[in-house]
Amino acid sequence: MTSTPPTRSEAKDLTRRRLIRAAFAILDEEGEAGLTTVKVARAAGIAQSSFYVHFKDRQELLRALGDRAGERLRGAMREARRRAREAPGDRERHRETFRIPLEAICRHPALFRLNLRARHDPSSPFHEFAVESAGAYRAHLVADLASFGFPTGRESDRRRLEMVADGIGALSDAMAIGHIDGRYPDLEEVVDVLVAFSYGYLRLLRRDPSAPAAGSFLHDPFRNDPGTPTDPTIGVRPEPGGGVRRDGA
Repeated sequence: MTSTPPTRSEAKDLTRRRLIRAAFAILDEEGEAGLTTVKVARAAGIAQSSFYVHFKDRQELLRALGDRAGERLRGAMREARRRAREAPGDRERHRETFRIPLEAICRHPALFRLNLRARHDPSSPFHEFAVESAGAYRAHLVADLASFGFPTGRESDRRRLEMVADGIGALSDAMAIGHIDGRYPDLEEVVDVLVAFSYGYLRLLRRDPSAPAAGSFLHDPFRNDPGTPTDPTIGVRPEPGGGVRRDGA
């Protein structure tokens, strides 16, 4: 049985995807300094001259990597938040909304560091893209928080959602750096801390502090056992003497 040869457009798309896969592999293995057009073309199995059919230069390739990683991450996070919204009493689904971005960062730490540096360096050729990516992340998170039922009718409500989204992003970045650098080796412990912070900002977003917001996680996931006071950190109980222990430890 003979297979139909790919069209010119299909072949071009296939080569582009091979270049992106090769670039991710080199970036993960050697870091930004090791990423050259020569190495990427060689790893993808094409002539270096063919590289420029798909990308103008190295910077355009880096933007393509950021686009690919960002698109996948935002899609996965929206799905995780949708699942959490459908089951507001399921604390593991809530935890997953924090675990997913951390795992994505850990898959491509060099790209994450590059993006983080460029976001705060106006002289970087990657700066505009990094700022746009952060803005897209913020906009997606604000929309998702609004879909949970938090108020958006007043300008102050919308501004507060944006501040919370920026705070979540900055905190997640800081925790991710700590994990990548080895200061916080247990990823699940990092998730615990991020969830504990969410306990505070979800309360902040309620217009009426005496009533739970529609779709919020506050009525159940922050209690390990009904009627048992616990530390707000998911899965962490206070120990006598001021220490903490994880559930099941």
